[in-house]
Amino acid sequence: MGRPARPLTPHRSARHLFGAEIRRHRELAGMSLERLADIVNYSKSHLARIETAEAMVPPTLPARLDAAFGSDGLFERLYGLARTEIHPDRYRRRMELEAQARVIDEYAGHLVPGLFQTEPYADAVFRVHNDTAPAQEIEEKVAARMSRQTLLHSETLSEVSVILDEAVIRRPVGGHAVMREQLLRLAALADTPNTVMQLLPFTHGEHALVGGALTLMTLGDRSCVAYEESIASGTLFEDEERVAVRRRAYDRLRAHALSPKETAAILTAASEALSP
Repeated sequence: MGRPARPLTPHRSARHLFGAEIRRHRELAGMSLERLADIVNYSKSHLARIETAEAMVPPTLPARLDAAFGSDGLFERLYGLARTEIHPDRYRRRMELEAQARVIDEYAGHLVPGLFQTEPYADAVFRVHNDTAPAQEIEEKVAARMSRQTLLHSETLSEVSVILDEAVIRRPVGGHAVMREQLLRLAALADTPNTVMQLLPFTHGEHALVGGALTLMTLGDRSCVAYEESIASGTLFEDEERVAVRRRAYDRLRAHALSPKETAAILTAASEALSP
């Protein structure tokens, strides 16, 4: 007996509606996922993930579905909505994608990225963001952030490349002692087999990513997703065109950043400047 089909939630978003319509049309046609996969030339597993809104709809799929079901452009119209939609579960989805990523490229404009934060640094960040939170809540958040760092030693993730705006290393988060420890950790990870740090100096001036933070995650199938973050919100992009714009901005910025060796020297010097 086969596994029961996962329940769908078409009311949640255009992406969920797209997946629900695939299943509805497929069942009306008496068609299995295997049969549909053969017709539209996509794998069964990929279609299953699109049905349940776990994967972004590829741009070539809607027309193939309309042809397969004779649905008169329905899937093309739904795709027009789904491709520009902000993901409704963007935080959870971001964590899922991060765990699957083969390569992570990150621009940090204000704070050290979570994957590289020391425990005292993370504690200071969480406390200042919610200074009325109970101590236990802060401890749980710090523990969760520290647990994410196991990704740096996973077999799935092969490389993390980070561009640090100079503001990140000049603002003493948590006080001098906490910041000194944090800078030394960054210096140690500036040029390793799977981590690279590059500093973008203040002298570079304005750029396309100024004012925020960006994470680009390249997955096993070579597709790429982008996550943009501001003070209190984040936006996940899986649409190829929007991701490409952010990839180009990141690559241009990396061309202006200092080398990992130069970056490590500046990080070490900055830590020494905070010594008692």
